[in-house]
Amino acid sequence: MGTLGAMLKHPDDIVALVKLKLAAKNADKQIRPEPHWIFCYTLLRKVSRSFALVIQQLRPQLRDAVCLFYLVLRALDTVEDDTSISIDVKVPILQSFHQHIYDREWHFSCGTKDYKVLMDQFHLVADAFSELGRGYQEAIEDITKRMGAGMAKFICKEVETVDDYDEYCHYVAGLVGLGLSKLFYTSALEDLAPEDLSNTMGLFLQKTNIIRDYLEDINEIPKSRMFWPREIWSKYADKLEDFKYEENTAKATECLNDMVTNALTHVEDCLKYMSALKDPFVFRFCAIPQVMAIGTLALCYNNVQVFRGVVKMRRGLAAKIINYTRTMSDVYGAFYDFSSILQSKIDANDPNATKTRDRVEKIQDACRASGMMSRRKCYIDESRPNSLMIILLCFKLRLVLAIG
Repeated sequence: MGTLGAMLKHPDDIVALVKLKLAAKNADKQIRPEPHWIFCYTLLRKVSRSFALVIQQLRPQLRDAVCLFYLVLRALDTVEDDTSISIDVKVPILQSFHQHIYDREWHFSCGTKDYKVLMDQFHLVADAFSELGRGYQEAIEDITKRMGAGMAKFICKEVETVDDYDEYCHYVAGLVGLGLSKLFYTSALEDLAPEDLSNTMGLFLQKTNIIRDYLEDINEIPKSRMFWPREIWSKYADKLEDFKYEENTAKATECLNDMVTNALTHVEDCLKYMSALKDPFVFRFCAIPQVMAIGTLALCYNNVQVFRGVVKMRRGLAAKIINYTRTMSDVYGAFYDFSSILQSKIDANDPNATKTRDRVEKIQDACRASGMMSRRKCYIDESRPNSLMIILLCFKLRLVLAIG
C-alpha cells in the first residue's frame, strides 16, 4: 500500500518507473554471454540495486572495469561487515584481499544472502577480472590493497574524533572515488581528477549512508559496529545506543542534525568534481548517486524516524533522478531543490541551526553562481492526482512488467 499511495500522490512517478524498467531491460542485453560475466552482472544487480543500471550504461571499455571494481570492493566490504568473523581471521584477509583478485580458485564463505553467493563464488569474479586490461587491473588492485589496510586498521580502532570519521570514510569510500577517477582516466574518457575532489565524492556518499543506516548498524547481530564519531554524539548522549529510545528523541534529533551538517561540508567540492566531467555517461554515473545522497540527507534531516525504522527515498523519485539527471544544470537544480527542502526543516532552536543554515546557503550560492539554474529540472513535483492519468499509467506499468 505504501508504494501505491506514493503513486497516487505522485502520478508522474509511474512514468519514471516504466522508463526505468525499459532501460534496465535494454541494459541487460549488453551483458557479455560468458558464464562468469553473467554471474558478475547478475550479482551486481542484486547487491547494488539501481546503481547497477547506471554502471551498465557506461561505455563498453569502462563498463566491465567498473562492474568488477564494484564487486571486488563489495566482497571486501562483506568481509569487514561480517561481525561473526574473529579479528585474528578477518584482519589478514582484509590485508591480503588484493592478492585474491588474481586467484581464480580463491573463495571465502561469509556474509548472508546475495553477499554470501558473491563470496562463495568469488572465483567467477576473478575469472572476469583476468580479462580486463592491465591498466584497469592495476588501478583496482591498488585501491583494494589500500582499502583493505584501512579497514584492518579500523577493525581495532573506534571512531572517536571527526578526523577519525573522515579517515575511516576515506578508506571505505574516498578511495573508491580515487579508484574510479583512475579508471575514467585509463579509459581515456576523462582527465585525471584531483585526489582531494575524488576523495570528497566518496566521503559525501559514505557519510550519507552512515547517517541513514543508524538503526540497522546499531542492531547488527552478533554485535554492532558504529561509525558515528564520539566527538559528535557524546554531546547529546552517554551511549550511542541511547538514541534508539523514545525518551531521548530530542537529543537524538539534535545529534542527527549535527551529523547531516557535517556531511554537507563536502557538497561544494562534489559539485566542482562533477562540473569538470566530459563524457555524458561518466557524468551520469557520478551525478546520480550524488543527487540521491543530497535527497536522502534532506529526508533524514530533523527526522526521528532514522532512529525508529527505515528512511529512504520513494522509488518513483529515485527513478526520476536516474532518468532525468543528464546535465550539470540538472545537478545544480536538484541540489538547490533538496537543500531548500532541508532548509525548510531547520528548527531555530536546534543547537546547530546557524551552522546548518550557513552550509545550505553556501550550497545554494554555488548552484546560483553556476548560471545554469534557469535550465534546471524540478524533481519535487506537487502535481495533483488525475484519475484517468493514473489508470492509464498503471495499465502501462502492468503491461511492461508482464512483458518483462
